[in-house]
Amino acid sequence: MRLSHIAIATPNIQKAIEPYRLLFSIPDHKPEALPEHGVRVLFFTLGQIAIELIEPLGEDSPIDGFLRKHPRGGMHHICLATSDLVRTCAVLREKNYRLIGEPRPGFHGNLVVFLHPHDWGGVLFELEQDNQAIHALATDSSDTP
Repeated sequence: MRLSHIAIATPNIQKAIEPYRLLFSIPDHKPEALPEHGVRVLFFTLGQIAIELIEPLGEDSPIDGFLRKHPRGGMHHICLATSDLVRTCAVLREKNYRLIGEPRPGFHGNLVVFLHPHDWGGVLFELEQDNQAIHALATDSSDTP
C-alpha cells in the first residue's frame, strides 16, 4: 500500500485553497462536483503529497456531520492505495473490520471504499484501487493489512 492523498473537509473550497496558493504557488484549479458522493472536490499536490479539499454539495452531504463538529473544517480522511482493493476488502472482512458501504467509483474513476473509524483509532481511512501499482504489487503479499 501507499499513501494516495490526505483529505481536508472545508465549508468553502475557495477560501481554503487561498493559503496554499499564496505559499506554494498552487495553480488555479476549479473544484469539481461529485453529486454521487455529495461533495465538491479540488485536488492538488505539494511535492509528493496529494491533498484533496472537499466541501459539501447540498444538505445531504456525508461530510455535513463532520463540519457540524468542526465548523471551520479539518483533516477528514487519509486515503491509502492498494493494488487489489477487492482482495484487501475480503481480508478486512475476514478479520471483522467494518467497511462503510461497498467499493464504488471515486473521483479519479478508481474504486474506493471507506473503513469505519472506530476500528482504526478514530481515523477515517479510504482505500482506493491503485491502477498504477498493479504491475509492481501484483505478487506482493505485504499489500494487505
